[in-house]
Amino acid sequence: MRVRATAKAVRVSPQKVRLILDAIRGKPVDEALTILQFLPSPNAWKVAKVVSSAVANAENNYQLSSSNLRILEASADEGFRLKRVRFKGRGRVNPILKRTSHITVVVGDE
Repeated sequence: MRVRATAKAVRVSPQKVRLILDAIRGKPVDEALTILQFLPSPNAWKVAKVVSSAVANAENNYQLSSSNLRILEASADEGFRLKRVRFKGRGRVNPILKRTSHITVVVGDE
């Protein structure tokens, strides 16, 4: 059984989230949450929230035990970009792209 949870439009770059997801992919859920708790990245709690949501979906919707769950897939896709400008000298502007991510975590029993 594979259970999915997704967080859309998370206000962090997908490149930064992928580094966090690489650390937990393939691990048991309890171990993954412990790793996320002690990672130095300030965005680890956003990923931990998605993992917790996937575990809650598995427990409530499919009556799976959280002790046998493992993270099967974890991905971060690019969401929309907020386009802003920074004003420079001589009447010029530089674009600023504030990126967002769609974080998807799939858990399943071992």
